[in-house]
Amino acid sequence: MSRYTGPRARVSRRLGTNIFGTKGEIVALDKRPYPPGEHGRTRRRGNPSEYLLQLQEKQKARLSYGLTEKQFRRIYDEANRRQGVTGENMLQYLELRLDNVVYRAGMAATRPQARQLVNHGHVDVNGSRVDIPSYRCRKGDVVTLRDKARKMVVVQWNIDVLDRQAPAWMDIADGGHEATVREVPIREQIDVPVREQLIVELYSK
Repeated sequence: MSRYTGPRARVSRRLGTNIFGTKGEIVALDKRPYPPGEHGRTRRRGNPSEYLLQLQEKQKARLSYGLTEKQFRRIYDEANRRQGVTGENMLQYLELRLDNVVYRAGMAATRPQARQLVNHGHVDVNGSRVDIPSYRCRKGDVVTLRDKARKMVVVQWNIDVLDRQAPAWMDIADGGHEATVREVPIREQIDVPVREQLIVELYSK
């Protein structure tokens, strides 16, 4: 499965926010809070177009969760078919991806790291190994790290040092090695800085 492997700080500077959650991006945004490129600092533009704003919001969401354009569009189409607010449905689907649940639980420092843990078979869902990052968790699902992963230095460091606060829709147990999806997240519980309505407007054209 393809994934973005290019310079992360460059993407974050272009979109004006920390996309991948790494320290390098924070440093880059602090040192150079302007778009990348030869004319990034001096370029003068008027008010950005409506299309540009919509496209940037879509890119923020897509890259934050590590999806390809095809994957992201498929999730939007599914959210659009479901009853309710399309933008909120879409964010719920993104949050319930297995790699994101592992990240939110604090088992991984970043979503790409969480994706690698899942890909390498280090995660169980309801007692069965699942190695598909896009697997959608449901209410009541229990996500646990397998024994080999619990002994990894990087995983233990993430749990002990990062000590990330789990979202309200998730319960953490077993010293941070187990997470239970207590409920489907609502918009107020999703802290991704994305204006999802602009994404809906972009795809509705």
